[in-house]
Amino acid sequence: MLIARELRKTNIAEYILYMWQVEDLLRACSFDPEKIEQQLVKRYNTDEFVSKEIAEWYTNLAVMMAKEHVQEKGHLQVIINLINDLNEFHHKMLEVQTDQEYVRLHRKNQEAINEVMQKTATGTDNEVEACLNGLYGFMMLKLKSSEISPQTHQTVENLAHQIGHLSARYIQFENDDFEF
Repeated sequence: MLIARELRKTNIAEYILYMWQVEDLLRACSFDPEKIEQQLVKRYNTDEFVSKEIAEWYTNLAVMMAKEHVQEKGHLQVIINLINDLNEFHHKMLEVQTDQEYVRLHRKNQEAINEVMQKTATGTDNEVEACLNGLYGFMMLKLKSSEISPQTHQTVENLAHQIGHLSARYIQFENDDFEF
C-alpha cells in the first residue's frame, strides 16, 4: 500500500507492474489472511496502526479479486482501466507527435512490441499492455534466476525506456505539466 501509493503518483507503469506483483503475491498466499499477515504485512515492519492499514489494503484487494473472479489469473478491472487509459495516451502521443523522442522510441520498439503481442495468450492489441507484459515476464524470469539472452536484455531495456518515457509524460499530463 505504501509503495503503491507513492508509485501511483510518480510512475504509472511501475505502479501497474507493482499491482500485478501484488495480485500474484495474494495468489501465492492463497488469499489466506494469516499468510497475508505473515508474508506480506509483517515485512513492512511498521507500527500497529500502519500495519493494520496495510492489512486492510491487502484484504480489500483480495475481496476485489474474488468479486471480479481473478483469483487464478487476470487483473483487477481498475488496473485494466488504467492500462487502457495509458494505451489511449500512447496513441495520442503517436498521433499528435508533440514528443518526437517518444515517437522515435516507439518506432525503435515496434517490431518487439508486435512480437510480444503475437506471443501473448490473450491476443491483445493494446501496445502498452504488451510492453508491460514483456517487462513483467522479464521480471519473473529474473526472479526465477532463468538464463536470459543478451538480445532479450536489450529488447527489455528498450521497452523499459519507452514505457518509462510514456509513464513520465502521463504523470506530467495528470499534473497539468504536459499538453498535446
